[in-house]
Amino acid sequence: MSIYVVHKHAASHLHYDLRLQMDGVLKSWAIPKQPPEDEDVKRLAIAVEDHQIGYEKFEGVIPKGEYGAGKVEIWDNGTFEILEKEKGKLVIKISGKRLKGAYCLIKLKPKVASDKNWLFFRKKS
Repeated sequence: MSIYVVHKHAASHLHYDLRLQMDGVLKSWAIPKQPPEDEDVKRLAIAVEDHQIGYEKFEGVIPKGEYGAGKVEIWDNGTFEILEKEKGKLVIKISGKRLKGAYCLIKLKPKVASDKNWLFFRKKS
């Protein structure tokens, strides 16, 4: 089992940061709206820079003037396991306090080369 956390991040815009322990770091995606707890809800997830292991425990305020300035709190945490992994697709089983079950991250076809957009949703049972 690997570390899973979602930070609620009140930066310039309220969003949620999904973080998954993979390859020795916390792979991270910014989700503009609350992560989906229901199967019929899909959310945009934008890949952002990796964070160091240990950051999953962070809660506090990032000072004004620093990158990501604002309040950060743990919205959900637990563990996850990879069920399927291929280029542009990740299926994981989340065992969190709020999110539970199989979830998918699917990379969207980029409109421009710099796009890092994914779709995050709960897999239908």
